[in-house]
Amino acid sequence: MPTTPPTEPLLRFRRWFHAARRAGIELPEAMALATADHAGRPAVRFVLLKEADARGFVFFTDGRSRKGRELRENPRAAAVFYWHESGKQVRVEGRIEEVTAAEADAYWETRPRGSRLAASVSTQSATLHSRARLIAAWRGLDRQLGKGAIPRPSAWTGYRIVPSAIEFWRRGEARLHDRVLYVRRRGGWKRTLVQP
Repeated sequence: MPTTPPTEPLLRFRRWFHAARRAGIELPEAMALATADHAGRPAVRFVLLKEADARGFVFFTDGRSRKGRELRENPRAAAVFYWHESGKQVRVEGRIEEVTAAEADAYWETRPRGSRLAASVSTQSATLHSRARLIAAWRGLDRQLGKGAIPRPSAWTGYRIVPSAIEFWRRGEARLHDRVLYVRRRGGWKRTLVQP
């Protein structure tokens, strides 16, 4: 007997995400993130999902990076998860909001020490004149701080995609894929089936 998908798409996303993780799919949290600058010129790259709850989908980065600048200029984004082994994909579109400093601090403390050092010495997306100098700065900061705390750089932060639309795609025979689109409306989500 077929099950009725939940009317709340974030519950459905969590169910699909956890199924991908249980199936041993490598990096199920990898999502392609699309942004655009003030002129509408798009860019896409992979980031890692760090939280998905009723408020949205959270990832962290250097706010001085290209994506950080674009998210300030044009605070909307789209993301997609693709789990080939399970034949599933989830697309997300929505507005962007920056996480609180407390949220950024809490996640910062969970990162490996080397990653915190790297984020402290690198200005993501800036021109790199010498990789050797970058590595030397990383090692120098490690020596300077010893076993002490590594403070979160003020520009290193997180962003939340507050979804206005979420589409679930399941691979189908003869490319007759199963697509379900949820669009946020006042008072809830509208669910529509979409042709493949």
